[in-house]
Amino acid sequence: MTYLQLVNKVLTRLREDNVDTVNQNTYSTLIGEFVNDAKRLVEESWDWSALRQTKTITTASADYQYSLTGTGSKSEILYASNNTANAFMEYKPKAWFEEKLYLLDIVNGVPQYYTFDGLDASGDIQVAVYPVPDSAYSLRFSTVVRGIELTADTDSTFLPSMPIIMFAAALAVAERGEAGGQSASEFLVLANNALSDAIALDAARQPEELVYRAV
Repeated sequence: MTYLQLVNKVLTRLREDNVDTVNQNTYSTLIGEFVNDAKRLVEESWDWSALRQTKTITTASADYQYSLTGTGSKSEILYASNNTANAFMEYKPKAWFEEKLYLLDIVNGVPQYYTFDGLDASGDIQVAVYPVPDSAYSLRFSTVVRGIELTADTDSTFLPSMPIIMFAAALAVAERGEAGGQSASEFLVLANNALSDAIALDAARQPEELVYRAV
């Protein structure tokens, strides 16, 4: 659903006239801000299928640190694989990498492990890999990319629309009072129910992620 469509859905629930552009007037602009606030709340509540992207990097010899371009600070890595070696990579904590890179003799070879290594100058996720690559390897990272705001009328999101609409309406009603007899708390209950239903539907697409095993 586009940014403009989401704003108009909220305006309709507030018994306001629809607009031709999000920034048509001060109130529609405010609703646009609430829509982005609601979108942010929804996208951070779950690892949505719609937000999953595969980032591929090619290593260079003797370089262990790489950026995942376009991820941003709110994104996360689900898992990684070494396509060249046809093997999954294993996550290791930063302390493990500190030991391998700075306290012991460095090993060069096929990357088998990775860790989160802060953010680069653009605010994108950085990863460190080990052993330090001795050649060019194609590494794939399955990520959840969050944090892209809606700005243009035609900007769209594949996140479930109903929770976004209802949370935005709840924020709008809290700002001005009741809307058609419904309070902000009533809108919030509807929003939470819509979010719960949407998460349940999306979780069914990856049922193995909700199975926990003792290790």
